[in-house]
Amino acid sequence: VQLQASGGGLVQAGGSLRLSCAASGSIDSITRMGWHRQALGKQRELVARITSSGTTSYSDSVKGRFTVSRDNAKNTMYLQMNNLKPEDTGVYYCNAEEYGTGWARDDWGQGTQVTVSS
Repeated sequence: VQLQASGGGLVQAGGSLRLSCAASGSIDSITRMGWHRQALGKQRELVARITSSGTTSYSDSVKGRFTVSRDNAKNTMYLQMNNLKPEDTGVYYCNAEEYGTGWARDDWGQGTQVTVSS
């Protein structure tokens, strides 16, 4: 599946953004989808994940501020980001993992820039 991340931008600290990750096809069979971010000069880190059953998990740094969701009817995953901090700045990527007997697939989107000013 091809993924297109969007919704990034420039926002002041304390503000909000909603990112979208649109898939080219159905996400019904996608086992797990996630949001990751990479700050300049740092390694990519996991921000949030959501499974096909709707179970969510978050990194400690965003817990209580970010909410991940998915709309299977629209083939889209979202990341609602509230109370943004300068340290949330980075390129945000989405991925989709699918597993079957003897095979696995992991597709990534191109990333969207989020910049939080202090």
